[in-house]
Amino acid sequence: MNTEKILDILNKVFSNNIVKSVLLIIVAVAVYKVISLALVARGKKLRKLDRKKSETYIHLINSTIKYAIFIIAFFALLQINNVNITSMIAGLGIAGVILGVAVQDALKDIIRGFDIISDNYFKVGDLVEFKGIEGKVLEIGIKTTKIKDIKTENTVSVPNRNIEAVSLVSDFVYIDVPVPYELSVEKAEETVLEICKTAEKSKLIKECSYLGVNKLDDSAIKYLLKIKCSDNLKRLQARRDCNRAILEVLEKAGISVPYNQLDVHTKPDGR
Repeated sequence: MNTEKILDILNKVFSNNIVKSVLLIIVAVAVYKVISLALVARGKKLRKLDRKKSETYIHLINSTIKYAIFIIAFFALLQINNVNITSMIAGLGIAGVILGVAVQDALKDIIRGFDIISDNYFKVGDLVEFKGIEGKVLEIGIKTTKIKDIKTENTVSVPNRNIEAVSLVSDFVYIDVPVPYELSVEKAEETVLEICKTAEKSKLIKECSYLGVNKLDDSAIKYLLKIKCSDNLKRLQARRDCNRAILEVLEKAGISVPYNQLDVHTKPDGR
């Protein structure tokens, strides 16, 4: 087979719109993979300076590039397959208006995604609360933020437009210590301070402090403790460790944990 025939076959193959479309998709995916790998490599260097902030920027940039490449590839595919993009957009008419309304939420997500970064709402790795769920921020994308629930380990995707409903969780946990009314305040506070010392033996509790009488409940006086977690993502275990310290100290002091009691009054027969 001579050179002219080979070139003729190649021209016929590559003049096929399907082949061109497939090649375009392969090139688009390859470009995205190369850029993504470069971002990961760059991120490893930046993590030495600020791990959380670098991961946040890397995830957002990666998400933005992914959508940009997708949009460019989509319009290029239309052009390859002889679709007049200008005429198509001009002919959308009412459908275009409907489509514009439909993408409003998507545009809000994109804008709010950049607001999260610029205004430093939270970063990848932070602990946040959303509608009663406390979770670690896994990824901040151009449209959604992914959160891993620290209680169930389920992953929740939050649209970036709902950023106002997301709050950054502090390192502190507040716990009530129930003490019976029969115990004097002086003795109760001595016991609470001892609970703090015992709780601080936990590796997850950096600091424990007594704040004072928090509530005069029906069956007990509740003294408030404030504990600072050494690892905020393990705050649930820190709470468990503090609860164990409470039970341990109360047991050693011979103080019973109060519980709700119900008084039942009966009338003599015939009354």
